[in-house]
Amino acid sequence: MSIERELNKRSGSKCELCGAEENLKVYQVLPTQKGGLDESILACNTCIDQIENPDNVDLNHWRCLNDSMWNENIPVQVVAWRMLSRLRAAGWPQELLDMMYLDEDTLAWAQATGEGEDDENKLVHRDSNGVVLQHGDSVVLIKDLKVKGSSMVAKQGTAVRNIRLDHENAEYIEGKVDGQQIVIITQYVKKI
Repeated sequence: MSIERELNKRSGSKCELCGAEENLKVYQVLPTQKGGLDESILACNTCIDQIENPDNVDLNHWRCLNDSMWNENIPVQVVAWRMLSRLRAAGWPQELLDMMYLDEDTLAWAQATGEGEDDENKLVHRDSNGVVLQHGDSVVLIKDLKVKGSSMVAKQGTAVRNIRLDHENAEYIEGKVDGQQIVIITQYVKKI
């Protein structure tokens, strides 16, 4: 059975965040380990747009989290925690966060994108042009790079898809080049 069918069955064909019944899509909750049902939610276009574009957030739309934060499915809890963390300055989201409980592994997953950290402590990964990089982005190398510990040279213009961010150093990202996972310095990449 497809993931979308399973999610429709799990959610009763409603957005697992706000309960909308139209324009539903599968949304993978990043970072993913293996993908699939345990790392996805069924969400409406409105929710997905506001999750992916913080500038488009309508605070009143997210009052639905008062109900969805108690959902038994962990990916829904993770997204609810992230959105409440993002909106906590409004007051009521902080109150909901104070009531919410996530086990250690779920909280680590929810915090993996940096949501919920104070802006001053948050690592921001930027490419050579100053554009903010996110987990899962695609970048292109702007210079030939020698790979330490290997005879390989990553050529200028090589696309690196689905990057992972280093959570300890804002200058490092990880990605696969010619099938080999390497660490790349952000000053040598440009977001595509």
